[in-house]
Amino acid sequence: MADHAITDIAALEALYGTPGEASLIKVADQLTPLYTKWIMASRFCVVSTTGPDGTDGSPRGDDGPVVQALNDHTLLLPDWRGNNRMDTLRNVVVDGRISLMFMVPGSNNVIRVNGTAVVSVDPDLLGRFDQKGHQPRSVVVIAVAEVYSQCARALMRAGLWAAGDESTGLPSIGDLLAEQKAGFDGAGYDADWAPRAARTMW
Repeated sequence: MADHAITDIAALEALYGTPGEASLIKVADQLTPLYTKWIMASRFCVVSTTGPDGTDGSPRGDDGPVVQALNDHTLLLPDWRGNNRMDTLRNVVVDGRISLMFMVPGSNNVIRVNGTAVVSVDPDLLGRFDQKGHQPRSVVVIAVAEVYSQCARALMRAGLWAAGDESTGLPSIGDLLAEQKAGFDGAGYDADWAPRAARTMW
C-alpha cells in the first residue's frame, strides 16, 4: 500500500481536479442568517478536536438546539453530563482547534463549522442553558472561522434517514465492556443503563 500512497498536495490535486464553483463560494467566515437558521434546527452534532494524545470525535445532542449562537462569530456548546473522560474538553484546553458537523433528521445536508474554542464556567453562560434547575458544568465557547455546507452524497449513499432500525443483533455496550475486561458484569451494566440515564440526563 505504501507504494501507492499520495504524499504531496500536487499529486492529490492532479488526481481530483478543480473544485466546482459551489464548493468554493459556500464558505462564510461568520454565521450568516441562513446558516444560523440551519444550525439552530440541529439537535445533534459531531465535535472533533485535537490534542497531544491525538484526535477525538464526540457526539453531542440536546432536546432543542444543540448550540446557541451568541453572535455572528460565536457559538456556545453546553457540556451536559457524560462519562467524565473529558476527551473533548482536554483537547480544547490544550489546543483549541475545533470542528463541528451539524445534522438534522430528514436532511441529507450537513453544516460544518471550523474554529477555535475555550472552556468557560462563566455563570451567565451556564445560566443560558438551565434545564429545570440543572446547568452544564461548562460551556465550550467557539469562535467561528468557517461555516459551510457539506455535499449531500455521503448521507444519500448511506440512506441514513430512509433506513429503518438496523440495530438488531448489534453488541450492547455491556457486551463491549465485558469484551475489554474479563469478569465485567456486562448484563448488569445494560440492565442499569436506561434508569441511570433517565436520572442523570442533565
